[in-house]
Amino acid sequence: MKNGITSGVVSTVAAVLVSLTVSAVAGAEGMASPEGTATPSETCGGCHKAIYREFAFGFGSDIHYKPTTIPAAPNQKLTMPANISDTATAHAFAGVEPYPIHSREAEEGGKSCNVCHFPEPFAIPAMGVEEMTKPKARPKGKEAGGLTCASCHLTPEGVIRGPHAVKAPHATVADPAIQTSAMCAYCHSMGKRVPGKQTQTFLEWRDDFNKPGLGKQHCQDCHMPRTVRKVAEDFDNPARAVARHLWTGGRSQQRLASALSLAISQQDKGRSDLSFHVINVGAGHSVPTGSNRRAIYLNVEIMDKDGKNVARNEWMFAPWYGARPDDKKFLEEDKKRPDAKAAMQADAQGPHEEIIRAGEERILPWTPKLPAGEYTVRARLVYDLNRYNDESFTDDQTEINSAILAFRVR
Repeated sequence: MKNGITSGVVSTVAAVLVSLTVSAVAGAEGMASPEGTATPSETCGGCHKAIYREFAFGFGSDIHYKPTTIPAAPNQKLTMPANISDTATAHAFAGVEPYPIHSREAEEGGKSCNVCHFPEPFAIPAMGVEEMTKPKARPKGKEAGGLTCASCHLTPEGVIRGPHAVKAPHATVADPAIQTSAMCAYCHSMGKRVPGKQTQTFLEWRDDFNKPGLGKQHCQDCHMPRTVRKVAEDFDNPARAVARHLWTGGRSQQRLASALSLAISQQDKGRSDLSFHVINVGAGHSVPTGSNRRAIYLNVEIMDKDGKNVARNEWMFAPWYGARPDDKKFLEEDKKRPDAKAAMQADAQGPHEEIIRAGEERILPWTPKLPAGEYTVRARLVYDLNRYNDESFTDDQTEINSAILAFRVR
């Protein structure tokens, strides 16, 4: 699998542009991807230079991979290797070992469960499908290289799909569905819709955002912002609207800061009845979404007029591991599960706030016991890439919003 790094992300743009010429690619006319979805993305980068630069190096994004840890090695920081761009897209090295560290290695003894990182060619599913199944995985011997350009663009018929009908050295087909959220559905939702559960992003978008009419945006509108340019720079083709292949998400300050707003109110003048309003104003899905490791903390502290901290509180918003709320009461039952380690680490944290759905305003009341006086309350929303880290480890956390309110208690 380590050889996949060389074929996936490590190569520099300069090497790609020198070693892969247009004539070499054109010589394979009719061959969309010679190795199927295992075809290295550099092969596509020989012609689609700007797109490859975005995909492999995050060029033009604000992606940044902070170090994190895993429960199996709490004192060992997991950082990007020196020869991998820490602004690369998550798709560029998904499935490329040793990064990222998968739950199958850290928790479940090497069980293969991440087929989304190396799928066979698939047809884009119907938008209204009731239960989302996993795509078919590539054979073990073809997992190297992880998620490639062909993983998304190669059809089961062996041609390259895109939004436009074009002349190219390889067979192409125009498929309007590639510009819809259905393109993302297979890998960003699993099973039936269960509000609060992990890995439900597409279903959250469809049921909470799109169907109620909260917006017309699809996944690509936020995560793949468009520009006008040629798709393949060295060919005689017109400049047109092209999606940037960046997929900024939970490791992007832009995406995080635009997702949630935060406000504080004093319910009754002269009393310590406070309300904290966490509002999903910018995400077309729940926040946080995806992996159950992701969490958002609402940290609150109250200072008196001398600046002394007199009260504090914290709430955690996170996806459930399974189809029920995480709870310590299930720990003994978890020991009998085949996924015992993963289930237990979620339940060990006990009950927590459900994730904040698209368009939702979550109001969290708190009435601290305070004597008469003047106070200031400060609230912070902090995004955590891995809530299972030791509490003292904060390197993978990002403050995304804050609010402050001066109030008086009589």
